[in-house]
Amino acid sequence: MRIEENFNLKKYNTFDIDVCCKYFVETEQEDELIGFVSEYELKPEEILILGGGSNFLFTEDFDGTVLYPLMSGIEIVDENQDKVWVRVGAGVVWDDFVAWAVEHGYGGVENLSLIPGHVGAAPVQNIGAYGVEAKDTLCRVEVIDLEKACKVTIEAADCRLAYRNSIFKQEWKNKYVVTYVVFCLDKQPVFKLGYGSIRQELEKTGEQLGLKQIREAVIRIRKAKLPEVSEVPSAGSFFKNPVVAEVIGRQLQEKYPAMPLYPAGEGMVKLAAGWLIEQCGWKGKTLGRAGVYEKQALVLVNKGGATGIEVTRLANAIKKSVFMQFNIWIEPEVIII
Repeated sequence: MRIEENFNLKKYNTFDIDVCCKYFVETEQEDELIGFVSEYELKPEEILILGGGSNFLFTEDFDGTVLYPLMSGIEIVDENQDKVWVRVGAGVVWDDFVAWAVEHGYGGVENLSLIPGHVGAAPVQNIGAYGVEAKDTLCRVEVIDLEKACKVTIEAADCRLAYRNSIFKQEWKNKYVVTYVVFCLDKQPVFKLGYGSIRQELEKTGEQLGLKQIREAVIRIRKAKLPEVSEVPSAGSFFKNPVVAEVIGRQLQEKYPAMPLYPAGEGMVKLAAGWLIEQCGWKGKTLGRAGVYEKQALVLVNKGGATGIEVTRLANAIKKSVFMQFNIWIEPEVIII
């Protein structure tokens, strides 16, 4: 276990924001974390649980304790003829897990290739891309209860997984630290190619369809329009795609025929936030030292030395523009601290 005081978080957030926290606690062992929270009895408002740092925007120093779980390992814990259950440490890089699954021929997460961050964020954020979400394969989550200082296992059905949301972001916020996640993957995968341009990208190569080919296609698509956070400081997609009643979506599409709509179930449709932002003229624009990525309007970037306040100011200006033009309110996917 590593404990630091007045610790700089610039290298621990992909927006490259220069802020500090009062205490920083890094651990790879569950028993160490249990011992720490038993001794210090931290309150939820005094805690921030950090993984890959790809879903946070810091606007100021954090006057509390950052918990940084780095549990490692990928292991098969059960299997049958059709399925395999895989236990993954919260500190494993998400894309390393996806690469492992594809290499072993297990389907279910290949569409989620190249998403930044750690595995521990998957059940919290319910990460998703190209028609697939973490909830599609999530089986259970192993956590440390910070109040009772003990280990608990939570079934996926109890995590209230929704679009970029879960109970860990609501009632259970900062009450549990994810240490391991168990996924249920398919030995005989069914490919999902109907979202975005995956099918078209696969058709370009003419290769036989398989997990490896889908993963490579997703990586090519993402690299073509999204910056590498290690090269261009950002958090990937900054805004959620708004979900509205289908009747509202159809009315907007009548007015803007090129507007993409995606079914969201129960009479709802999902709009493309990036398309809405682009129509408002923000693509490639800057405001101070923050900007909108020139290849994808959904991505806000640090152009060099930007503060979290500057990025937030840009985000608010974009939200206002979209609302004024479309009467649609877009919300950040990124957690603003």
